[in-house]
Amino acid sequence: MSLHLVLQNLANGLSLGSLYALIAIGYTMVYGILRLINFAHGEIFMLAPYFLFYGVLIFHLPWWTSIIAAIALTAVTGMLSERIAYRPLRDAPRISVLISAIGVSFFLQNLAIVIFTGIPKSVHRPAFFKRLFQFGEIRIQSTLFASVIVSTIFLTLLIYIVYKTKTGLAMRSISTDIETSRLMAVDVDKTISITFAIGSALAAVGGILWGLRFPQLFPLMGMMPGLKAFIAAVVGGIGNIPGAMLGGLLLGMSEILFVAFLPALSGYRDAFIFAILILILLLKPDGILGKNVQEKV
Repeated sequence: MSLHLVLQNLANGLSLGSLYALIAIGYTMVYGILRLINFAHGEIFMLAPYFLFYGVLIFHLPWWTSIIAAIALTAVTGMLSERIAYRPLRDAPRISVLISAIGVSFFLQNLAIVIFTGIPKSVHRPAFFKRLFQFGEIRIQSTLFASVIVSTIFLTLLIYIVYKTKTGLAMRSISTDIETSRLMAVDVDKTISITFAIGSALAAVGGILWGLRFPQLFPLMGMMPGLKAFIAAVVGGIGNIPGAMLGGLLLGMSEILFVAFLPALSGYRDAFIFAILILILLLKPDGILGKNVQEKV
């Protein structure tokens, strides 16, 4: 394979990996605080481009206004799912919360089928997102620049929130010991709601960028990206925010390069990703940047 094709595929992998990273951060935030795998996160991701689609089509909102509204509505949906499905089970066994998360996932999938129908729809793309930039023999979609820039901005902002604000201090306190945090006057319910809102907003940004890169919407579109983002979080070290970003980038690169170097096996790209998960769990179950944390029973 020539050098320009390698560089082309690396650029494509960077674009895809940055999208996985945005979704994976939501997984890792919720897990880092509650030790909960929010399996409905892929469906939260799916809702954002639908909100964008109907904001432009039905309410005739300007495109940028519709994006802001879609992110806000997705964040509210994440908070509602926490309030209705997870908060009542805060002191229940872990398996009960896990089952609830799976139930929320199926509920949102089927609700989307009823409301949005199963007919695929296309996100309106402004002219900028249709452009291709030529660098010698390398062609790069404008969505690559958008994905990388937006991912970097949101990761920086998130790290600032977690490590430089009182809300972030409360998040880190709860992740260490939720009961002691309550005794120290931390508003646990409010902090967890904010965590879900931030994670869902990041999923919304990822979903909108995904809809711009692959402009076809359908109710089950969040299932596979959600699973891959979960794998990215595990690879990087679930519960670790920079690890989620690293895992997403590595996973996106691996998927694209697998197809590029083994085109005859491109139909097994998803199986290849799950094989990476198995290897990580066997060789380094804490992930690349993860730490060995003793689970409480």
